[in-house]
Amino acid sequence: MKYLCLGYFNPEKMDARPKEEIDDVMRECQPRLEELYKTGQVMIDAGLDLEAKSVRRTSGDVRVIDGPFIESKEMIGSAFLIEARDMEEAIRVASLHPAIQVSAGERFGWGIEIRPIHYFEKRE
Repeated sequence: MKYLCLGYFNPEKMDARPKEEIDDVMRECQPRLEELYKTGQVMIDAGLDLEAKSVRRTSGDVRVIDGPFIESKEMIGSAFLIEARDMEEAIRVASLHPAIQVSAGERFGWGIEIRPIHYFEKRE
């Protein structure tokens, strides 16, 4: 089964820290990502920009809305797709992500949401 894993963070907490500290933490992430990739279960991994648009149909009109479409202190900063036998294995694999492995992430509100994918179609 495939699982979508969404990496969350709190931008206010990260923005409050000096750039040098953030850079140090990000350097600590790379070896953790390599360990995650070594499982062979990561199908795709993407870091997301803070810019977001939402497209919705309202009263028959298509509207484009700036920013995340939900109000939250947390934002999605990454998304990755993994393959696992079940949720238990998906949790084990996703827990290798730097959001869980790097202790500084706790200060920044880092976390991972894991959601089973009901269908997946790869198009070339």
